[in-house]
Amino acid sequence: MELDINELINFSPLMKTFTFNAWVVSGFTPISRGSALDYYINRPQGMKGYIINLTLRGQGLARTAEGSLSFGENELLLFPPGVAHHYGRDEHSEHWDHLWIYFIPRPYWLDWLKWDKMPHGIGKTTVNDAEQSQLLRDLFAEVIRHNSAQAPLSEALAMNALERLILSCFQMQPISNRHAHDPRVNAVCDYLNEHIAQEIKIETLAAMVFLSPSRLAHLFKNELGQTIYAWRELQRINRAKLLIQTTSLPINKIALSVGYEDAVYFTRIFRKHNGIPPGEFKKRYEGMRNGPG
Repeated sequence: MELDINELINFSPLMKTFTFNAWVVSGFTPISRGSALDYYINRPQGMKGYIINLTLRGQGLARTAEGSLSFGENELLLFPPGVAHHYGRDEHSEHWDHLWIYFIPRPYWLDWLKWDKMPHGIGKTTVNDAEQSQLLRDLFAEVIRHNSAQAPLSEALAMNALERLILSCFQMQPISNRHAHDPRVNAVCDYLNEHIAQEIKIETLAAMVFLSPSRLAHLFKNELGQTIYAWRELQRINRAKLLIQTTSLPINKIALSVGYEDAVYFTRIFRKHNGIPPGEFKKRYEGMRNGPG
């Protein structure tokens, strides 16, 4: 899946305009001294989602209120939501070529986005292994390719590749790895996601992981900060958003596919999480997809 430089140019701001009203946006930014892209990105309030980037060549510099953070080839940066962006080519380097992905994470990813080193609130990881570096570059490439495609399920495939990229990065965080979720909670989350439309009693889930229902409820709330049913509701709405974005199914069919027989109730829950009903979400998304860039 590796991209060559000539193909990468097709996914750069030199060739297209990017909007960020989507779950995932990705590209390649080649910067050389004095080129059209040689300027600092400045977003004082940060963004609603995360940005992860991987430097391919040269060196970049991020400026923060606490100081500066430099990064070079095979170094990853992770900007969490709300963290100010003020970065560009380091003036001491002739180049800063980097791959980047902006994304709204699925809720169960959040634990994997806690990196060991967070200087000035920005995650930083150096990739020292050549095989690991190639794997990450290939995963970035896969996200970019799927994200730019117009084929059915292309965005779902991009999110799938992004999840693998996030997991690969998390594997390089030995300290954070020791504080990952309890495997019994992970097993429950996986089961609920695989049976998203089914009504499953907590007693059934508890028996699967050899806990009492009350112990599972306490453990789940302690690990994820919300009840099992609140978490499942959020997963259902996230799945519905993905189906709205990637299929032509009518809203009532989407509601059924994520476990809501009553379309009116589904609309109310969807609005609670997104501020607008699913029909309006579909119109806005289609407008964004058909707009510039």
